[in-house]
Amino acid sequence: MKYNFDEIIDRNQTDAIKIERCKALFGTENVLPLWVADMDFRTPDFIIDAVKQRCEHPVFGYSKLPKGFIPALTGWIQQLHNWTVKPEWVGFLPGIVSGIAFAVDAYTQTSDEIIIQPPVYYPFIQVVQKANRNLVYNQLKEVNGKFEMDFEDLEQKITANTRMFILCNPHNPGGRAWDAKTLERLAEICAKHNIIVISDEIHSDLVLHGQPHTPFATVSAAAADISLTFMAPTKTFNMPGLVSSSYIIPNPALRKQYAEYLEKIEQAGGNIFAYVATQAAYEQGAEWRKQMLEYVEGNIDFVVDFLKTNIPQIKPMIPEATYLIWLDGSELGMNTDDLFRFFVDKASLGLNKGTVFGPGGECHLRLNAACPRSVLEQAMNQLLTAVNSRQ
Repeated sequence: MKYNFDEIIDRNQTDAIKIERCKALFGTENVLPLWVADMDFRTPDFIIDAVKQRCEHPVFGYSKLPKGFIPALTGWIQQLHNWTVKPEWVGFLPGIVSGIAFAVDAYTQTSDEIIIQPPVYYPFIQVVQKANRNLVYNQLKEVNGKFEMDFEDLEQKITANTRMFILCNPHNPGGRAWDAKTLERLAEICAKHNIIVISDEIHSDLVLHGQPHTPFATVSAAAADISLTFMAPTKTFNMPGLVSSSYIIPNPALRKQYAEYLEKIEQAGGNIFAYVATQAAYEQGAEWRKQMLEYVEGNIDFVVDFLKTNIPQIKPMIPEATYLIWLDGSELGMNTDDLFRFFVDKASLGLNKGTVFGPGGECHLRLNAACPRSVLEQAMNQLLTAVNSRQ
């Protein structure tokens, strides 16, 4: 089957956050919204059909995890990422950000320090701060157009109170698909200091141009022993509203502690539609994912080439994974706030302001390229007109 990613789907009147929050974020509804990380592609038919089929039964009662859920998940991970996940390692989560918040509460105290690597997915910052833990920044370095981890800085930042490290793998917003050598070094440092690593791998199925994804837990025995891996089909198959994620914890002691915490707060289960949609995605989604990635790769190439040819002052960090593009607008000669307002007021584009991702986000914006090509063409032309008007 040939899927149509050029289709324009009107998301107005559907309570879509991408649209409904524009006024609050940008001060106007008159922007092309390319900010929040969901797709404007149609959710695959096999997922919609699975939900419809479940809807045909007239009772939406309490439901346990279906027998096929974990085999579908572990089979998908084995096929895509060459990781043999034992069924007993796996459990359901009502969302990855929720899962991180649960882990912070389950494994740390208010006096503890938690390290993150900005610029990074901003809920990492919010979760730690809302839990009243001490947030520590191990800022990423940009080397030859890619983010690299600063291990010297990391070891200097670790103290006797450091309990947890939250990893974004692959990285959002920079799109870095971390390699095994980098992850192995990170595991070595964290294991030496008895630091638990939470590896958010929600973008693991979105590696581009045939590159591999390396699950953190696979790089060494130490990594497996100290880590919780969180995965989900929601980004890949455009179903984030169904809030379906999973944890994978090889260490039995860590797993027992986490499972008991989820039971304590009554969050150990999900809902029937999340279950069936996830199983359908992992059992039937290989071809859709392949075609979607090819389309997204074309979108990213289009944006990169357009900027290079027409607006060289804006430098894109070419992603190895995700459908997100990290844009450096520093050569336009504006500060962060003015750059953000320029995109909104002059180009009518709603992108994420770089500073919400923490230090290193100054004079940057994040663009979501998971939309029909025509939308990106419109966006780039609006940006070009705005930049030309300054000259």
